[in-house]
Amino acid sequence: MSMFCYQCEQTAAGKGCTKIGVCGKDQDTANLQDYLIYLTKAISMYAHRARALGKSDKSIDKYVVEALFTTVTNVNFDPSNLEKLIDEGNNALQNARAMYKEAGGEPIADADAFSVASSREERIAFAQSVAIASRLEQLGSDIAGLQELITYGLKGMAAYADHARILGQEDDDVYAFFHEALNFLTTPEAKEVDPLVAMAMKTGEVNLKVMALLDTANTSVYGHPEPTQVRITPVKGKAILVSGHDLKDLELLLEQTKDKGINIYTHSEMLPCNAYPGLKKYSHLVGNYGGAWQDQAKEFDAFPGAILMTTNCIQKPRETYKARIFTTGLVQWPGVTHIGDDKDFSAVIEAALEAEGFTEDAPEKKITIGFAHNAVMNVAPTVIEAVKSGAIRHFFLVGGCDGAKTGRNYYTEMATSIPDDCVILTLACGKYRFNKLEFGDIGGIPRLLDCGQCNDAYSAIQIAIALAGAFECGVNDLPLSIILSWYEQKAVCILLTLLHLGIKNIKIGPTLPAFIGENVLNVLVENFNIAPTTDAASDLKEILG
Repeated sequence: MSMFCYQCEQTAAGKGCTKIGVCGKDQDTANLQDYLIYLTKAISMYAHRARALGKSDKSIDKYVVEALFTTVTNVNFDPSNLEKLIDEGNNALQNARAMYKEAGGEPIADADAFSVASSREERIAFAQSVAIASRLEQLGSDIAGLQELITYGLKGMAAYADHARILGQEDDDVYAFFHEALNFLTTPEAKEVDPLVAMAMKTGEVNLKVMALLDTANTSVYGHPEPTQVRITPVKGKAILVSGHDLKDLELLLEQTKDKGINIYTHSEMLPCNAYPGLKKYSHLVGNYGGAWQDQAKEFDAFPGAILMTTNCIQKPRETYKARIFTTGLVQWPGVTHIGDDKDFSAVIEAALEAEGFTEDAPEKKITIGFAHNAVMNVAPTVIEAVKSGAIRHFFLVGGCDGAKTGRNYYTEMATSIPDDCVILTLACGKYRFNKLEFGDIGGIPRLLDCGQCNDAYSAIQIAIALAGAFECGVNDLPLSIILSWYEQKAVCILLTLLHLGIKNIKIGPTLPAFIGENVLNVLVENFNIAPTTDAASDLKEILG
């Protein structure tokens, strides 16, 4: 077997990709990512112990977080770049060893025995000896799957921690936990169900803190999102499309394109940026173009300007637009021009000026976004009164990560079938299944409330906690149902956070994770009543009784 990966919802046959990733990554990329993950564990074996002895190193902390984020689905597809990251990791490993030794640490047999591989062939051979397929064979699906559940939760959490760090928000306890959890995965305890489940729940607990960090980072720099009408049809002129998740990259591009006659559009998970006061103040941020990430090949092909990918999710670019798509940050694709840490977007700007741009205005159409926790809390008394009066019967959180696999029309059918006396909260790119439809309002309260990006699950959680406080009940006692779509590892860490909070009766789809073994699934069903989505009509009937 040349590779094995089952970290995303679309994995081949619902079991695992073994020849090439459904996402597009080749065998070398997959194996080098596995090597990178093992390298973070080796580093953390020293860093975790050194911290207990009073020593830490921010450069090591940063490296581990970035390495984890790099392996999230649809981030880095470039084997040559991954090898550079591994070389940097080898240096981080040596620094971690020296730091631990300086702190007076005793030898660590397994870590000290880890031999740094120098060639790609050696790295791939080693990766296959420690990767998922090998552990599945040695440990069985339940233990190996629980190990991966923690690993994927850490990957998703690393994405949020990295975005927060870029905007100046860090927490040493969070870095300590990354090392603690990665070290844990190398111990004998990580071959037992109960300690694995406990660590998975702790991952969810720490991820709540990380999402709060990112919320603070975003709102302290750009202000709280506010209800905003966003244009979703093009306007005449030269154009740049920004996809991914990174608010700072968008701000830098907006600054560099002022007075250049270029209109900036958001795409996919960047849509919520139009609601931040610090970003929407730029008059040339004219709106959103397109939908979710999985439609990008068709949408990018039709976009008559330059495209900037800031983080995941990138797909294999078509030759028709490969010369005008650019990457920055951790996202990479072989043969695509990468903008380095200097964030000089001159090449992007030049490509936009050379392209045709939109030759005429399209008929104007707008949608309303910006219902993060601060905006909803401002109208909380109205919402509470509407619930008490019976005007609002039920809340539905319908959202999550979208994907191309069949079965996701369920979320459109669910949203459009929800009765008119119910409110729909949504977030992440899953909302593109229905966010351009008309849902009306209940006494002036919009029935569809867009909370933002996937990390803005934090907003949805805060809204639920506030409602529970107002009604003096637990979150599980609220007239609230959570219906999630999942695709990649950020959805995994959010699910772990919801489970940490004790939230029950979550419906998840369109399929259950391949890395959750049957016995583990039974535990989740027994303890949290997690259930797969079935069909919209049946699920809705069950929820509303």
